[in-house]
Amino acid sequence: MDDLPQHPSPDGSPGPITTPVGPELLRGALEVERTDHGLLPYRLPARARRQAPADVTEVAAQPAGVRLAFRTRATTVALDVLAMTTVYRGAPRPPDAVYELLVDGRPAGRAVADGGNVRTVDVTTWAEVLTPGPPGTVRFTGLAATAKDVEIWLPYRGVHELIALRTDAPVEPAPDTGRRIWLHHGSSISHGSNADGPTGTWPALAAARAGVELVNLGFSGNALLDPFTARAMRDTPADLISLKIGINLVNHDVMRLRAFTAAVHGFLDTLREGHPTTPVLVVSPLHCPIHEDTPGPAAADLHDGRLRFRALGDPAEAARGRLTLRVVRDELARITAARAADDANLHHLDGRTLYGEADFAEFPLPDGLHPDADGHRRIGERFAARAFGSAWAR
Repeated sequence: MDDLPQHPSPDGSPGPITTPVGPELLRGALEVERTDHGLLPYRLPARARRQAPADVTEVAAQPAGVRLAFRTRATTVALDVLAMTTVYRGAPRPPDAVYELLVDGRPAGRAVADGGNVRTVDVTTWAEVLTPGPPGTVRFTGLAATAKDVEIWLPYRGVHELIALRTDAPVEPAPDTGRRIWLHHGSSISHGSNADGPTGTWPALAAARAGVELVNLGFSGNALLDPFTARAMRDTPADLISLKIGINLVNHDVMRLRAFTAAVHGFLDTLREGHPTTPVLVVSPLHCPIHEDTPGPAAADLHDGRLRFRALGDPAEAARGRLTLRVVRDELARITAARAADDANLHHLDGRTLYGEADFAEFPLPDGLHPDADGHRRIGERFAARAFGSAWAR
């Protein structure tokens, strides 16, 4: 773009090489949309977004697990972006959205972008005010002047329009790694809530340990067995598929046991239309005390600037079909065992083996629902060892 900020190279040579960001430089996105500024990656295709509620479309535009991947000899890499941050009136401002640089697979820097749009939401009325801001730049310097594979992992929170790369040496798309593609769907914990950066989410950590290419369809608040998500996964190439099911169904109180059972079968049937023999791992909920025996819905409380969640349901109603985490775990185990009799590539993992009562005692959920950075590390390490070390990944 003509109005891109230009900076001379350290040796005084003319301005940097500008490379528009195209789909060939992206990994982890299912689709991209051209905007007035550049390119917006999405983690759901347009067909699914047309069927989805607005909150699903919003989280699908948040680039959890999406990264630029290219090969270059550049010593300086700058990414021009237009970000949009959402803040909630009365709540603490969220931490800055962090971009992380990997060079030949190793951490090589973290940065935040200046500028950007700010969307302010009043949680009492859900009224929104958009305050426009200018594009910003994420810059990494001091890289070795050798051929290297570079990845820029985009923040898991916020919406980020990608304008251009500016480097002091040419870039080309990274070569195919030949690694297996792991397609994962889950809730806000899979999306990344409370992780300390885009490579610190538990799926990113597990993928790095296992040496696979991650496609993260973790949708904050929206792992609800939606048919449009199932169809998107059906149509996405994958060598391994995992589904983390349960917490959003409970904390949104969207269905009863009768509907849940049918919805799980329907989701799996749709997956099998496109992936008849691909290994599929069904992961039940992590330990979460507020919903172990108490149905939803969940409510958010903001007190003294601190956000906490609590369950509003009546535990007695679990006997009449209201979902709790224990009910969900038992039913997922039953469903997968029954289906595995005719589907040798369907597997099950109890989520409490990733984060259980003992882990909660060591790393409590700060807001009652989401793990902190240490919790993400624990879950990622456990998933890499137990899931990727199991029959599912062989």
